[in-house]
Amino acid sequence: MDKLKMHTPNKADENFAKLAALFPNAVTETITGYDENNNPIIERAIDKDVLMQEISTAVVDGAEERYQFTWPDKKKAVLAANSPIAKTLRPCRAESVDFDNTENLYIEGDNLDVLKLLQETYLGKVKMIYIDPPYNTGNDFVYNDDFAENTEDYLDRSGQFDEEGNRLVLNTESNGRFHTDWLNMIYPRLRLAKDLLTDDGVIFISIDDNEQENLKKNCDEIFGEANYIGKIAVVNNLKGRNDKKDIATCHEYLLIYGKSEFTAGGMPLTDEQRNAFNKVDEKGNAYQLRDLRKRGRPDRREDRPNMYFPIYYNETNKECSLEKKDGWIEILPLRGDGSDGRWRWGKDRVQANLSILEPHYSSISGKWGIQHRVYLNPSLNPASDDEEEDNNERVSKSKSFWMGGELSSDVGRRQLKDVMGSAYFDYPKSVDFIINTLHMGAEDDSIILDFFSGSATTAHAVMQLNAEDGGKRKFIMVQLPEETDEKSEAYKAGYKNICEIGKERIRRAGAKIKEENPMTTDGLDTGFRVLKLDSTNMKDVYYNPDELTIETLMGTVDNIKEDRTPEDLLFQVMLDLGVLLSSKIEQTVIGGKTVYIVGEYDLEIVHPMIIACFDENVTEETITAVAKMKPYYFVMRDSSMAGDSVAANFDQIFEAYSKDTVRKVM
Repeated sequence: MDKLKMHTPNKADENFAKLAALFPNAVTETITGYDENNNPIIERAIDKDVLMQEISTAVVDGAEERYQFTWPDKKKAVLAANSPIAKTLRPCRAESVDFDNTENLYIEGDNLDVLKLLQETYLGKVKMIYIDPPYNTGNDFVYNDDFAENTEDYLDRSGQFDEEGNRLVLNTESNGRFHTDWLNMIYPRLRLAKDLLTDDGVIFISIDDNEQENLKKNCDEIFGEANYIGKIAVVNNLKGRNDKKDIATCHEYLLIYGKSEFTAGGMPLTDEQRNAFNKVDEKGNAYQLRDLRKRGRPDRREDRPNMYFPIYYNETNKECSLEKKDGWIEILPLRGDGSDGRWRWGKDRVQANLSILEPHYSSISGKWGIQHRVYLNPSLNPASDDEEEDNNERVSKSKSFWMGGELSSDVGRRQLKDVMGSAYFDYPKSVDFIINTLHMGAEDDSIILDFFSGSATTAHAVMQLNAEDGGKRKFIMVQLPEETDEKSEAYKAGYKNICEIGKERIRRAGAKIKEENPMTTDGLDTGFRVLKLDSTNMKDVYYNPDELTIETLMGTVDNIKEDRTPEDLLFQVMLDLGVLLSSKIEQTVIGGKTVYIVGEYDLEIVHPMIIACFDENVTEETITAVAKMKPYYFVMRDSSMAGDSVAANFDQIFEAYSKDTVRKVM
C-alpha cells in the first residue's frame, strides 16, 4: 500500500518539473551557502539567461530593461504561494447546519493556508470567485504573512539609502511600505485562486482607488491581460464619503478577470427594459418591435452586400415573402438619405422569420420599412445563429457602471441588520450586488468561492438566488477568525470573532428565506459544513521517520495525534486524495469496525469514492467486505491490521474482489 503524503503539493517542485521538461538545457545547480564543515550546499536552479534566450527570437545579451511590475519582497510572495504546508481542516458538526446533507462549506482559517489545502480537491472546479479584500488605507493588516516590517527595513530594501546609510530623500514614498504589505498579502492568494477556477471560470474583486491600479497589474500578470474582462464602477454611497480632501467618493470598483474561456452571463432586465416590451400578440405574449434595417455603422450596402435584397409584402393578407409576386410591395433597406443600406439579417434568417416581420409605411418619408418582433419570453423567438442578435432577450449585457439604491452599502447594512438585529459591519456588500455578479459569472449549479467572507453576504446571495430561480449553486466561504473589538456591538452581542457573525448570518438568512418562500424552497440547501484550519493530524515522526530515535520510538505508539477523531482523519484523507469536502459521508459498522463511506454508491452502478477504517485490529472479515464494495480508494491506519496473517492476505483479498482499488495507509 502507498503512504499518504498528508501535506499540500509543493508547487515549486511542480513548476520546476514543468520548466525542466520544456527547457532541459536551462536546468542547472547553484551553490546557496556552506554547511558547518565548509562543504558547499548545492540546490537546483534554472539558468534564467538560457531560459530568456529560449523564449526570445532575438539574441539576449546581458541584462535588458523590460516592462515589469515588481516591489520589495515580491520573490517572497511567490515563495509564499508555492511553499507546501502540513495542515488540515477539521470538521465541526456542532457549529454546522445539516452537516450530512449540505453541499456548502464554511471554512475558518487564514485563507492563504486554506487555498493551499483546497488545491488538490477543488483544482479547476470553482466556476466563480468573489472577494472583497481589505482595502489598503494605511492601517495594519491582519493578513501580514510575516511580511511585516518597519519603515527603516522597507527603505533599506527599496534602495532609498545612500552608501553611508543616509536617506536620499526625506520621507520619500512614505506610504510605499503599505503598498508593499498589501501586494505581498494579495499576490500569493490570487496565484492560488487562479488554479481553482474552471477553464470558463471568473473572479470578481471589489477594490477602491488606493490599490486598484496595483491590483490590475497583479491580475494582468497572474491571469493574463487577454483575460481581463472589464472594470465596473459601482456607486455604493450616493452621499459620498469624506475620506478625501477634494472629492467625496461615492463609488468603488469591481475588477473582473476570466480564466481562459469565460463568457459573461447577462443581467436581468430592469423594470424600464421590461416595460419596453409593450405590445401583445394574439395569444397574449408580450413583445417589442425592432427595425430590421441595420442602423449605425456598418449600415451601408457595400459593408455587407449579401444583406441587401428586396422583401415583398402583401398588404391585404399581411404576408411577407422573398419571392417576387405580382401586386406585392417591394421593400428595400434604404438609409435615411435614400441611399442603399442593408438588413440586419441575411436571406436564410429572414426566410425563417417571415411570421414575425411587420412592414410599415411612413407618411413622412414616403417609404416602406420593416420591423420584427422580439418576445419577452425568448422561447417564442425563432432560432437564430446570427452573430448580431442578442444571446437572450430576457437579459442584457452588463454596463461598465452600476448604480441603484439596492447596490449601496446602506442597503447592505439594512439587510444585515434585518437578519442579525444589528449591522456589525460598516460597509457590507448588499445581497443584490452579489446577485449581480452571480448572474454574470455563475451558472445555476456552480461552486462559488469567497475567501474574504466577512459578513457572509456571498452565502446569503447564493441561497437567495437559488430560492428565486431553483438553482443548485454551492458556496465555499473562507474567513480568518479575526477577533472583534471588545468595545464593539458585535462583541457585546456575544460574537467573539468575525466567523461567529458570518455563520450566524447564514443560519438566520437560510431560515428567513425558507420562511418567506415556503412554496419554492422545498429542497433548498441552506446548510453548511463548518471546517476549521488546524495543524496536521500527524505527529512529526510521520513526516520525518529518519529522525526517529529509540527514545521517541518507545514513547510513540501511534503517528497520529491523540486529540484527533476518526472524522478529523477522514477529512484530511479527502483533502489528500482530492475528494470534494461536501461529498456525502456515511458511517457504518463492518465486521465490528467503524467504516466511513464517502460518495454516493450503488454496487450495480456507482462504487464508493473512498472507504476508510481507522480502527485498530482490523480483521479479514472487514477487509473482505470492503473489497467487495469495490471502492476507488481504501484507506486505513498504518500497522492497524489484526495480525501478520491479515497483512499477508491483504493484497490477495483485494486482487480477488477489487484489484483496481487504490490502497493507502496513514
